[in-house]
Amino acid sequence: MQTIQSDAVVSFYYTLKNEQGEELESNQGHTPMAYLHGHNNMIPGLEAAMEGHAVGDEFTVTLSPEEGYGVREEGQEIKVPVKHLQGLPQGSKTWKPGMIALVETDQGQRHVTVVKMGRFMITVDTNHPLAGQTLSYDIKIEGIRAASNEEIAHGHAHGVGGHHHD
Repeated sequence: MQTIQSDAVVSFYYTLKNEQGEELESNQGHTPMAYLHGHNNMIPGLEAAMEGHAVGDEFTVTLSPEEGYGVREEGQEIKVPVKHLQGLPQGSKTWKPGMIALVETDQGQRHVTVVKMGRFMITVDTNHPLAGQTLSYDIKIEGIRAASNEEIAHGHAHGVGGHHHD
């Protein structure tokens, strides 16, 4: 039986909950998420918890902020042009405080939280929206396979639930 180890492509279902037990997100009933294990494609504590598991394993892992999205840092507010925010929720016409947006940075896309609206500029908090929270993941391992040489070279899984190249 194959277990999760470095250079394995792992597909899994998850339900993410906060400390109060409220469901924050889930892919249950949808396509499983796929990632390349051992290549920093997952938050550190979750990737460490996956190591050694096999197809069909179901488990819960609770992560401290340090193992998850980090500790909230003060002074992480910046102003960005409104036109740079992506991901306006369906049905919304304008950005509002508390909404989560995507912004392109030198390090790729980053989630930010809208703090204050201006006419042309929006103040956003660059802490990850889940920073500072203790989080629990209910995990079900759906599949494990050896990564292709191309996936290893690119540093991420390809195909369904993984990365797609144009």
